[in-house]
Amino acid sequence: MKVASEEELAEAVRAAQGPFEIVGGGTRPVGARQGLPLQVGITGIRLYEPGALTLVAGAGTTLTEIEAAVAAEGQRLPFEPARWGALLGTVGESTIGGVVAANVSGPRRVQAGACRDSLIGLRFVDGAGTVVKNGGRVMKNVTGYDLVKLLAGSWGTLGVISEVAFKLLPAAPAQATVVLDIPATAAPAALAVALGSPFDVSGAGWLPGVGAVIRIEGLAESVAYRAARLADLLAPHGARIERDGSAQIWADLAAVGPFQGRAGDIWRFSVKPSDAPGILARLGGEVVLDWGGGLIWALLPEGTDARALAAPYSGHATCLRGTAPAFEPEPAPVAALSRELRARFDPRGILNPGRMG
Repeated sequence: MKVASEEELAEAVRAAQGPFEIVGGGTRPVGARQGLPLQVGITGIRLYEPGALTLVAGAGTTLTEIEAAVAAEGQRLPFEPARWGALLGTVGESTIGGVVAANVSGPRRVQAGACRDSLIGLRFVDGAGTVVKNGGRVMKNVTGYDLVKLLAGSWGTLGVISEVAFKLLPAAPAQATVVLDIPATAAPAALAVALGSPFDVSGAGWLPGVGAVIRIEGLAESVAYRAARLADLLAPHGARIERDGSAQIWADLAAVGPFQGRAGDIWRFSVKPSDAPGILARLGGEVVLDWGGGLIWALLPEGTDARALAAPYSGHATCLRGTAPAFEPEPAPVAALSRELRARFDPRGILNPGRMG
């Protein structure tokens, strides 16, 4: 079933006789899926005010359309949303509602925050078929309970998002990447030095075959100066500056390019960067690091219990592709709170039941 308007969506939910699997572009099939597929086809940019740095769009609008529209005005979504289709072997176009539902946030998160931090308002339909509006269409109108951040990352289990509103940022006219030829286990310490420097780092990670990478963005002269000073600071690690290939490095990191088309289970750990070296040593396998080592992508043999291998760790692990439960089991108090929230927003239990465990 595909709905093309918020009214159709609300009516479909009210009339539901069983569970729905909420679908945007179908590019992130993570977690248990059951029920009748309900595709959100509510499309179109409803409001775009470049001068106010705000954009409002239907949840089914493709990420490609939104990025093209804001790029034409020299702007961007601050959180650098990644596309996982090639990584997870799916086809289709990523939608902005799906991005919000999964709180998808790319390498720029270390500077600009996550998707939920740029989200200033949304509309959604709860499990009773009621249309709920929270936040606003412009930053000055953001009031009331912060359901915006609650819905971001809820994977469609609390409501079906129909419209989203974002604050934007100007696009950077230039960028450069400082590259360090060091192993993954040594990267978190070096990246911590870069992130703690005064050079306004907008990305910090590690890629196999490349090494540790640190991004500097801004005006061309400023980028040249800050990249040179950062390279001097990291000279003991053999730092070099990459300019022509910088954009491709970060596209590969955001989309986890080294794992695309590869067999095996794909895991994502969100942990303290200082814990990363120990986790890497226990995990083995191939890895990609982001957010200074706070995000670990791992490609492991099929059937691997990565949580058991990596333990102990403080954070959470998500199995994006594999047979293990997708989401980290919640501590009892958090699980109780999650159940209460779902009972309040989806009393019949029809929205992506079992998706998050």
